[in-house]
Amino acid sequence: MNSNILVLGATGKTGSRVMKQLQKKGIEPRVGSRNASPSFDWNNKETWVNALKDIERVYITFYPDLAVSGAKEAIKSFTYLAKELGVKKVVLLSGKGEAEAEACEKIIMTSGIKYTIVRASWFNQNWSESFFLDPILTGNVSLPLSDVLIPFVDADDIAEVASTVLLDDTYNEEIIEVTGPELITFKDIVKTISNVSKRNLNFYEITLEQYVDGMKQIQVEADVVWLIEYLFRHVLTNPENQKITNDIEKVLGRKPKTFLAYAQETAKTGIWQPIVTNNN
Repeated sequence: MNSNILVLGATGKTGSRVMKQLQKKGIEPRVGSRNASPSFDWNNKETWVNALKDIERVYITFYPDLAVSGAKEAIKSFTYLAKELGVKKVVLLSGKGEAEAEACEKIIMTSGIKYTIVRASWFNQNWSESFFLDPILTGNVSLPLSDVLIPFVDADDIAEVASTVLLDDTYNEEIIEVTGPELITFKDIVKTISNVSKRNLNFYEITLEQYVDGMKQIQVEADVVWLIEYLFRHVLTNPENQKITNDIEKVLGRKPKTFLAYAQETAKTGIWQPIVTNNN
């Protein structure tokens, strides 16, 4: 059946999974992406009205992150328009330990629209669908802050929580903090991926300055370089981000997925095997 739910970032890591969760329940949400019809583009406010037409509930993700310049203004404009057009509830995907993200949360919390905030720690899928994948494929992983403990969380768990609170008003006006069930380091992660993929991965400890310089040398976009440096410098080292919560268990009635379980599932897809080119 068609529904009055809009999923922003519907082709992204969590948005695509929220779509699937809702579809499992027989709900066909409206796709919020630039290639959808009607299209939605954060950088083009003219697309927002059609995307929000007849919509009552919205899952909001902001790419690449709520910490980037312009995010707060976009969230403010979108939330104001959503309320004006009759949206009754929003679920915002936010980041743990990000002051800028919390500023965006406050905009929604004071908007008069019903809401649930889902604050997530770093995703497991950063190692298979994002910026940590390429180093894994080369076999040489160089990262700073290798001993910082991080409660990596699985995107499937985030999406199941988000789709649940989107439909269930029990969680209105709450902040749900989603983490994995354990604290692990980058060294732990590379060792685990090495084991499950049956590859000899080398890990090198470098400084944050070296990491940033390396990104610049391979011409990573400036705003992405800024974001990753910000996340390493201010978010990973925030003591609030090194705490495990039981919010996934509270909402879903089960424990969150371990990194090992994610790694074992992901290894079976072959995504961590380097592409072998045949020069013959």
